[in-house]
Amino acid sequence: MNAQADEVIDRLVRWAEDQESVRTMLLTSTRAIPHTAVDVFSDYDVILAVRDIHPFFEDRSWLDAFGEVLVSYWDPIHPAPEHGIEQSGNVIQFADGLKIDFTLWPVEPALPAELDAGYTILLDKDNLTTGMLAPTYTAYIPKPPDEATYQRMVEEFFSDAPYVAKCLWRDELLPAKWCLDYDMKHVYLRPMLEWRMECDHGWSAPTGALGKGLKKRLPSALWTQLENTYAGAGIAENWEALFRTIALFRQVACEVADRLGYAYPHELDQRVTHYAQKMRQTRPEVVFGRRP
Repeated sequence: MNAQADEVIDRLVRWAEDQESVRTMLLTSTRAIPHTAVDVFSDYDVILAVRDIHPFFEDRSWLDAFGEVLVSYWDPIHPAPEHGIEQSGNVIQFADGLKIDFTLWPVEPALPAELDAGYTILLDKDNLTTGMLAPTYTAYIPKPPDEATYQRMVEEFFSDAPYVAKCLWRDELLPAKWCLDYDMKHVYLRPMLEWRMECDHGWSAPTGALGKGLKKRLPSALWTQLENTYAGAGIAENWEALFRTIALFRQVACEVADRLGYAYPHELDQRVTHYAQKMRQTRPEVVFGRRP
């Protein structure tokens, strides 16, 4: 931990020591995982176990102890699905560049038994962490998909292609870009790329949020192909981006299928790709055999 990180941690601990309601403070995620690369912009992910989360949610002036708040986002108070504890979370960007994501938990019920993503105990006034298991750091390592999950991923990817083609044909850039660059790439292509990466790393490499870290772990040629699926605002270049995205997905999905012993649905791929190509080249009445 460098001097700047030490200073931030010291400031957090000193503040928590002075807050009677704060009983436990944990550092989680990237900065709590050994040998993980961090930089000056890496977040501090902090869990506060407090007597009552509501005062911290309602009066947010306590954040001033860490600097001038540039902008913030707050989750509503809600029960966490993984353990049922009522909680809230926030994302706090400070004007000096410091970014802290606080998660607020009540002291009761008890803290979760494990935080597999990694954690460091910064403060524990009441020995609340005594029963917590040591982290395994496996929370963000995906498991191999079963064949049904794999097939569903492929089918849902191709279900988006006709919609992108229709939007491009209509010169509707915004919905086309949303579906192509978010849905097709982030919801379907990115997990397939992560599976491809895990095939090379024995299903032992943690995946970062939104594809963070993929560039370092994928073959460089594959990453270049991904870069080439991104386009500007022109309709023609987005048609090319659509078919490059399909080609890349096909290549990666076939490689994953070969590694896992699954069958890639070539007929579905050919059927949908041909449909999108016809939409690009012809009028609707030719595509569908009738006038709209």
